[in-house]
Amino acid sequence: MSLRVVSTVNNSSLLQPGFSLLNFDGHVFFFGQKGWPKRSCPTGVFLLDIKQNELKMKPAFFSKDSCYLPPLRYPALCTLRGNAESEEYQYIIHGGKTPNNDLSDKIYIMSLVSKSSKKTTFQCIEKDLGGDVPEARYGHTINVVHSRGKSMSVIFGGRSYTPLAQRTTEKWNSVVDCFPSVFLVDFEFGCCTSYILPELQDGLAFHVSVARNDTIYILGGHSLQNNTRSPSLYKLKVDLPLGSPAVTCTVLPGGISVSSAIVTQTGDSEFVLVGGYQSDNQKRLLCNTIVLEDSKIEIVERASPDWTPDIKHCKMWFGCDMGKGSVLLGIPGANKQLISDANYFYILRCKGAEEDKEEELAAQICSQTSAEDPGDSTPFEDSEEFCFGAEANSFDVDDTDTYNEDDEEDESETGYWITCSASCNIDINTWVPFYSTELNKPAMILCSNGAGHWVHAQCMDLSEPMLLRLSEANVKYFCNKHIDLNKGLQTPKKVVHLKKQPMKPLRKKKTMNLTTPAKKSFLRRLFE
Repeated sequence: MSLRVVSTVNNSSLLQPGFSLLNFDGHVFFFGQKGWPKRSCPTGVFLLDIKQNELKMKPAFFSKDSCYLPPLRYPALCTLRGNAESEEYQYIIHGGKTPNNDLSDKIYIMSLVSKSSKKTTFQCIEKDLGGDVPEARYGHTINVVHSRGKSMSVIFGGRSYTPLAQRTTEKWNSVVDCFPSVFLVDFEFGCCTSYILPELQDGLAFHVSVARNDTIYILGGHSLQNNTRSPSLYKLKVDLPLGSPAVTCTVLPGGISVSSAIVTQTGDSEFVLVGGYQSDNQKRLLCNTIVLEDSKIEIVERASPDWTPDIKHCKMWFGCDMGKGSVLLGIPGANKQLISDANYFYILRCKGAEEDKEEELAAQICSQTSAEDPGDSTPFEDSEEFCFGAEANSFDVDDTDTYNEDDEEDESETGYWITCSASCNIDINTWVPFYSTELNKPAMILCSNGAGHWVHAQCMDLSEPMLLRLSEANVKYFCNKHIDLNKGLQTPKKVVHLKKQPMKPLRKKKTMNLTTPAKKSFLRRLFE
C-alpha cells in the first residue's frame, strides 16, 4: 500500500460532506457538492483531473433528454450491469440529502453518453418505482445481485427524519434509524418489494456492503438507538426463480465493529477495507483484506500504509473510493493553513506496485456511503468523517475545457430544452432560474397558433406578473412570431356608429324696435 500527497487547487473546495465519486472508463467524476450548483457547472458533476500530484476539477454536462439531478449528499450508489460478465455499466443513485436538507426517495440511473478531450456528456434518467417504495433516506447502501440470469438491486439501512406525527418543536429535524427492512428493486418492471428478516433487529447506517453474484455481505455500521457499532457480519442471499424472489439472512462470526469505512475493489473477488471509526472519537487505522469465494467470506488484517503524523494525530479524516484499489483521503488543515476550510489530500493505493498505475482505475462494484451529516451525532464521530468542507469559488478559465462543437453528437431537442424560437437562448448546461416559480426547469407557455406549440416565457420577454396572469386566466396566448399573424387573420369587428341627435337652435330674445310708433309713444311718456 502506498500513500502520496495530492496538491490542492481552488476548485477542490467544492468537495463537501457526503460527496460521491463515480468511475467511468478509468475517469473519476465527483458528484454531490454542498449547496446548489452554480452557473459555471449547473450539473454539479465534475471530472477529477489528477496529474503530477495536482487535482483539478472540470465541469461535466448532461444530454438534453436528461432529467434534473440535484446535488445529493450521502446517497447510496453502485454500478448496474446487464449481466455479471458485462463490461458496460451504469450508476444507480438512490436517496440522499438535497442542499435544503430535504431527503430524497428518488432513484436515478446515470450513464456515459460521450467523452472527448474537450467535453464529457452524461445521460441521467429518473426511474419510476411502484410497490413497497423505500422511504427517503441517507447513509444506506445499494447493491446489485445476479441469480438465474436475472438482476435486482438490494437497498438496506440508512437514516431518515422522525415521522411528522412524532416530531416535537425541540426535535423537529432529528433523525432516526430506518426500519431494518430489505428492499428488492426490479428495474425491468419498476417494482419494489420489502422483506422483514428476523436476523436484522436494529437499524444500521454508514455500514459497508460488498456483493458477489447472488450474495451480499453487510459489515459494521452505526445504530443511533443503541449508540453502538455492530460487530456482526450479515450474509444476505437472494434467489430469483420464475416466481417470487426468496431472501435469507445468516449471521456470521468474524465481523468488525466500524462505521463509515471505505471499501475498494482490488481484484475479481478481493476487496480492501480502510478507514472508519471504531468509537466516537477514535479513528480506525487498521486495514483489512476481504476475499469472497463462492458462498464464503474471509476477512484478514493486512499491513497498513505508513500514515503521516498529520493523519495519525488528526481527530477526523474523510475520503471515498476512486475505483480499482484507489482511495481519495483527506484531513482538515484548519490549524496549518491560512485558509480555515482548506484540507490536505492523499491518494491511497492498495494494490501492488507493479499493478499500481494511475490510468488503470476501474469501476466501483461495492457500495458504501461517504459520511454522516454534521449535527446528527457527536463531534468527530460519523457526522464529520469522510467529507470535505469549503465554499466554491468561480472557475478559472484555464481549469475549464473549451467547448468544441465538432466533438458533440446530434441530440434531439425535446421537452423543456427545445429551441422555441430564432432568438431562443435556453440551454440545459447554462440555464439558471429566471422567475421565482422556476426550480429546475424553465417556465413555458403554449402558443395557440395552429396546432399549438410551446415557447419559453423568458424568450418571449414576459414579466413575472404577466406570466402569472396568463396562467390563471382562460385566454389564448400567441408568441412574438405569431402575434402579428394572428391579428392579420382576424375578421375586423363591426363598428357600430352612434346616431347623433341634432342640437336644437337657441331662441332669439325679442328686442324692441324703437322705430315703431308705439315704442316712440312709450318713450315719450317715459321721459315726460
